[in-house]
Amino acid sequence: MTPTRKDQRSGHGAADGARRDLPTRPVTEAAGLDELFEHSLPSFGGAYLRRLWVLLDEAVGRGVPMSLAVAGPVTASGQHHAWLNPLLDTGWFCLLSTTDAVCYHDGHRSLDSAKQHPFFEVPIHGDDARLREEEVIRITDIGFDEQVLLDQDAYLTGCLRDEAFQRKMAGTEMRHLLGERYAGLEQKNGVREGLLALCHRMAIPVFVGAPADGSVFLNSVKLWAEERLGRAPHRLELDLHAEVFESCAYHWWGLTQTETRALGTLILGGGVPKNFNLQPEPALSQILGLEDAGGYLYDIQITTAPITDGSLSSCPPAEAVTWGKVDKDHHRSTCESVPGDYSMLMPLVTKALLDKRARLEGLEAELGREELVERHPEAEGYLRPREGYRLFERREELMETLLGVLRERGL
Repeated sequence: MTPTRKDQRSGHGAADGARRDLPTRPVTEAAGLDELFEHSLPSFGGAYLRRLWVLLDEAVGRGVPMSLAVAGPVTASGQHHAWLNPLLDTGWFCLLSTTDAVCYHDGHRSLDSAKQHPFFEVPIHGDDARLREEEVIRITDIGFDEQVLLDQDAYLTGCLRDEAFQRKMAGTEMRHLLGERYAGLEQKNGVREGLLALCHRMAIPVFVGAPADGSVFLNSVKLWAEERLGRAPHRLELDLHAEVFESCAYHWWGLTQTETRALGTLILGGGVPKNFNLQPEPALSQILGLEDAGGYLYDIQITTAPITDGSLSSCPPAEAVTWGKVDKDHHRSTCESVPGDYSMLMPLVTKALLDKRARLEGLEAELGREELVERHPEAEGYLRPREGYRLFERREELMETLLGVLRERGL
């Protein structure tokens, strides 16, 4: 693949070393957020945002399947309703890597008791002792009644007792089942679709690299303990080997079975979701011995972690190149690490992406697909089928394909 628009990319100026004019178009001439991002953010922090936008725009326009890693309480804070669900609902993203806590808090707003315990704003630097006395839980500037957690635990315990959960399964299977349960509760109580319900509807696999670090799993621990106290048997067991191998199978699919023969990733925050999202390449090449397994072509991340702290959360794509996780031949023009808070930036970026898609849809109705693509080649990727890749429905097939490759190569 030959990268284009090199002047807009690379954290160290043009990838080819040539000097480029700074884009300084007045904001009054921007027809939308996408044009403002591309032409009216000449330098400093704004230039980071410009480069992020240009790369996302290019990756989407080229039809590259994208993975998404997100850390932080996006469901407790309602950010999934504001921008994350609309972004995933485009069909551009093939899988999600997140935390057990995100899956746990995703169920709160659909509980039967949710209307009696709404979420509300609280001061970041307020009186936390008073909130504790009032049985209010705080997450930064979000408050909710502690009863929400107790009701969520009761609901999850009931779910995990269900016969469908009484077997050994990959975590993606468990979260697919939970998404189905959450969707039913949302429909019953007339609330907006949550994150797991959307991923269930679109068959987007949901990976959690640290499943024991969250309250979905804690409710399974309760049932495990009850069994040892002589109560009902509990047969749920997470198959971590299958979950990791499944992530490798999807990565191999992206490299070998898609039109682009490439994958991209959008990483929001760091921690385990980021690391799990990046590990399929070393698993395939370093551990399983597939030397032709490549890393991500596009690696676009937003993180607040300082690069000097040595953490995985802060390391830029260039460092990931040395591990093989990111494509070494194109990383200087297809990767960007933005030092920022994704909760500030992603609502705007998502809106710009969706507005551009809507504009291209309007042009398609006017011009027809053939002429549209001739004038705007990126329309092919922007207007790809909205049902998405539905990889979870193909998990057994794609895992068997990877096993076949390993068998042929003598693992």
